[in-house]
Amino acid sequence: VAIILLFLIPVVQVVAYSFTNYNLTTGMKAYNGLANYEYLFTDDRFFKAIRNTFTFATLKLVIDTSLALAIALMLDSAIPLKKYLRSAYFAPVVVPVVASSLIWIWFFDPGIGPFNQILSALGLPTSEWLYHEDTALLSILMFSIWKGLGYNVVLFLAGLQNIPTSYIEAAQVDGAKAYQVLFKIKLPLLRPIISFVLMIGIINTFKVFAEVNVMTPKGGPLYSTALMVNYIYDTAFTSGRMGRACSASIILFLIIFALTIIQTKL
Repeated sequence: VAIILLFLIPVVQVVAYSFTNYNLTTGMKAYNGLANYEYLFTDDRFFKAIRNTFTFATLKLVIDTSLALAIALMLDSAIPLKKYLRSAYFAPVVVPVVASSLIWIWFFDPGIGPFNQILSALGLPTSEWLYHEDTALLSILMFSIWKGLGYNVVLFLAGLQNIPTSYIEAAQVDGAKAYQVLFKIKLPLLRPIISFVLMIGIINTFKVFAEVNVMTPKGGPLYSTALMVNYIYDTAFTSGRMGRACSASIILFLIIFALTIIQTKL
């Protein structure tokens, strides 16, 4: 019953509405064929949202996965304050995204924000962060990596601790160096975890919405931070064009589905 009410019926409605000119303001709902899709493929803002989404997703996946794996390897070794560090890295994950976004808006403030104050103290050039089209998306990327890094660290750490020590001890007896243990034993055995992290990462990065909407409302300067979900939300609830928003949602679903299948095959 839950699947029918919360998934199947909404999916059928979205597909049906994508072929109509459904307008939330007027309540009109008439079949218009492929007109919504034709409009999207001629809309510059839609293509900018797609470009922003792919840029954001690629950078976040590469940086987040690499950094999380490096931190997990560190936490898996004998280092002081290991328990404290595990909690510290995971702490941002449990903070509500809206609350942490509001705090980071202050961090990014060009006038009184700590980031520019630190840069000034070091004699480095300051930045406009969220308030310039060249740096706004990268600023949100910084926040997003900080916010979600701990989740991947925990997954990688769990995978590392499930590797039998006998494999590593046997390799060390045979004279394997630390980098050989890493590349010949640990990483190959972590492949299922890496695959899972990448798959979930693809899905989550293409669904990012809250931080962008809170930190840079209306797509930021020159629509430089608008991602596909922001475009869908604005089209549906700001412009009232629910039909077009449903069409964009289906395109987003097809992109995520295709990338997930490719990643799984690889």
